[in-house]
Amino acid sequence: MFKPILAYAGLRRPYRFERAIPALLALLLLFVAGVAAAWLAAVDELTAGGPRAVYFLYLLALLVLAIALVRWPRLAAALLVLALVDLAWGVGSHVLQRTGNADTSLLPPDVAEPERFQWHALLQAVPIPSLQVTSPTGLAISHTSEGTRGRDPAPGALDGRSIVATFGGSTTYDIGAGEGDTWSDRLGEALGSDRVFVVNHGVPGYTTVEHLIQTAFYQAKFGKLPRCAIYYVGWNDLRNAHIPNLDPGYADFHLPSQVDSLKVRRIGGSHVTVSPLLTMLARVVSANADTVRYFSDPYGREPVSGSDPALEALYERNIRSISAINRARGVATIWVGQLLNRERLQGDGRYGWLPLVRDRDLWPLQQRFNAILERTAKDLGDVYVGVPPDSFTGADFVDNGHFSAGGARRFAERLAPAAREACR
Repeated sequence: MFKPILAYAGLRRPYRFERAIPALLALLLLFVAGVAAAWLAAVDELTAGGPRAVYFLYLLALLVLAIALVRWPRLAAALLVLALVDLAWGVGSHVLQRTGNADTSLLPPDVAEPERFQWHALLQAVPIPSLQVTSPTGLAISHTSEGTRGRDPAPGALDGRSIVATFGGSTTYDIGAGEGDTWSDRLGEALGSDRVFVVNHGVPGYTTVEHLIQTAFYQAKFGKLPRCAIYYVGWNDLRNAHIPNLDPGYADFHLPSQVDSLKVRRIGGSHVTVSPLLTMLARVVSANADTVRYFSDPYGREPVSGSDPALEALYERNIRSISAINRARGVATIWVGQLLNRERLQGDGRYGWLPLVRDRDLWPLQQRFNAILERTAKDLGDVYVGVPPDSFTGADFVDNGHFSAGGARRFAERLAPAAREACR
């Protein structure tokens, strides 16, 4: 049975090395790909039917096709080169990322992540309205018809109820909490759902620049302005720390990066295809031809310690601008200092979101920003809430700073008294 196959592959007399060599190389790559797939399956990083499983099926198809086409050695060689590049870049970049030697991986994700955001001309990325999805970690996530996180109020349910608006980044969107468990949800329960409806304006990555735009143009939701607005801010602004000649509107690095962070670019960017080579080609095209480009890329620079007076001045400017808009509208403003999981921020490494700040330097910078926030809020006559960081442990977070469901509840409980007083 196998004799015709071996003869076709040039592995029987008279040997045809122009066929045998590609066939043997294809078998070797099949073995390597099989070992890589087995390893990923053993560490629970390979799910049947997921994008990563499709990637290995793609490699299998390439290599089997190369073996089938060894009668045409040049064509088989081209397929082998493609398979080798895609195997090396895909699995290799994943190994480098796991060992801390690379920031990103070209290997497709194990579980497909549904699209949650869409491109926006001013904010770069906003939540897709009226969306209900399940995150890769199994969390139920909903967006309202107004493009905010949560569920729509029932018809007429806002009559006689005040709106409380919450603003922030992923820590307000609450990427670590499922529907009903975000701190905005828990705050609504604590304030009394019969009297208050909390609208969660949080979007992953948003800084005070985006909050300023949100406040100026998109604060009213469901036809009503909020009675009060709560801003949980600081961490995302710090991602701009120590960037030379920082654009006053964060337009040189942070704002363009949101297009990739929230995956709203048409091609390239952070998107990963089944072929790492195709992924890289798409990224090259997008980097050189797409309208959305980075004018400053701090990744690759050496980290910097200490404060950043230029960024601090911009941060305070944004706080004052947001407060002025709210005051003109009669909206009470509450500022909340950011909490971080200090247990995870101890070393000299950089976890990626802040390109020029070491992990151990992040909390001191955050404390400095919280002090600026408190001083400025008091100067403006706004409310500042400083939640004691020592009352939170690592169990209250799912990573470096995003709340777990329990942490979100605890945070809402700490915030509720000040919100109840300011939003009455």
